[in-house]
Amino acid sequence: MKVSHMILKTKDLKQAVNEYREKGFEVEYGSAKNPYNAIIYFSEGPYLELLASTGMPGFVKKLLRLAGKGKFVDRMDFWENHPGGLCGLALETYEPTLEKEQKLLEQENQGYFMTNSRRDDTKGRKLRFTCLFPYDLQIPFLMTYFNIDPKPKNFVHPNGAKKITSVAFGTKKEYIPFIQSLCDDPTLALFVGDGIRDMEIEYETKSKENENNF
Repeated sequence: MKVSHMILKTKDLKQAVNEYREKGFEVEYGSAKNPYNAIIYFSEGPYLELLASTGMPGFVKKLLRLAGKGKFVDRMDFWENHPGGLCGLALETYEPTLEKEQKLLEQENQGYFMTNSRRDDTKGRKLRFTCLFPYDLQIPFLMTYFNIDPKPKNFVHPNGAKKITSVAFGTKKEYIPFIQSLCDDPTLALFVGDGIRDMEIEYETKSKENENNF
């Protein structure tokens, strides 16, 4: 697997989109109608998702808890209630399915919730993918890549940003070998801690700039 994207929680999506556009990033809303997220794509490597809400209605959360999927709902609630900033990391499989990753999680006795997801973006693309959410928040969630590649080709942002080169993710010490067995992407730096900490972006006009201000 490789790093798919990072989630950055924001309370006001429109304001966040405007702020990152002012910083020189190209930003597109996740959907044309009632968007709850926006995306900053790069031609290669991970992208950044600005998230205002998970879009999951309260009654659906109640039904999922009744169905024994409360741990999955806990992750959704964590994102919903996060005060702002980097709060989530997704890993992306090289394969069209998550069967291999399912087996690895089951071998480690890690529970998870898997679902097929869809999003119709602002450019008319009907994106389809599968997500797998481990119950433990200290394991990144997993996904297949989109059925249609939405990333721009040979693109550099107006501010010179080319790609995300490094992502730091904190987890339990005992989980580090397991996550390393899932992900062979050198972009990912693991440490003993709690969740995603920061990332670095490579710029065309300067070598690297730490994006702690994200």
